Amino acid sequence: MSAPQPLSAPQPLKVLLADDEALLRAGVRAILSAAPGLDVVAEAADGREAIDLTLRHRPDVALLDIRMPRLDGLQAAEELRRTAPGTALIMLTTFSEDAYIARALGCGVSGFLLKSGDPRELLAGVRAVADGAACLSPEIARRVIAHLGPDRLTRAADARARLAALTAREREVVALVGAGLSNAEIAARLHVVEGTVKAHVSAVLNRLALKNRVQLAILAYEAGAAHSDGPA
Repeated sequence: MSAPQPLSAPQPLKVLLADDEALLRAGVRAILSAAPGLDVVAEAADGREAIDLTLRHRPDVALLDIRMPRLDGLQAAEELRRTAPGTALIMLTTFSEDAYIARALGCGVSGFLLKSGDPRELLAGVRAVADGAACLSPEIARRVIAHLGPDRLTRAADARARLAALTAREREVVALVGAGLSNAEIAARLHVVEGTVKAHVSAVLNRLALKNRVQLAILAYEAGAAHSDGPA
């Protein structure tokens, strides 16, 4: 009887970092490089270079600064969604860029993180989007909702009404998406297989006419359901 073959070590997640500030890139690179299972494969100083390097290295995750020369992060994200759909995109932002964040919601990005945020949030966000989850800093979610202006109370009521049209299980899934859980984590929480969660998320996105999990997470925040373990 032959001896069992040793299990191969999982491949590290490949990450691309794009920001025109060299000092900030160095800091983020140091955080990512020190973490197990992450490999920074390329750095870019502008949006055009970020696209070229993404197509060359095919990273699992690309971290994009919103404001960069040549092409900004929003323009780069729009092109990468078409040309590199296998790369999850996270936008790096500051407190002064709320309007950019609101625009970026339609670009198909997987998440938003503050440049000044906790390094642990950065690491968790990279791993989350690589696993198919939405990555949305609670502070950013609050600021996006506040940026919606005087109609935010109406929007909150509308969000609750939209979620009320879903089944109880679908509302549970939406709440957990809003809390930043991946499909695998939601499946474990709800004691179902991952394929069932994927089917629920897809059905909800179609029914609510949403483009991606980040928009669904924002809707959960608007409805006050994002941190609930139960239905909205």
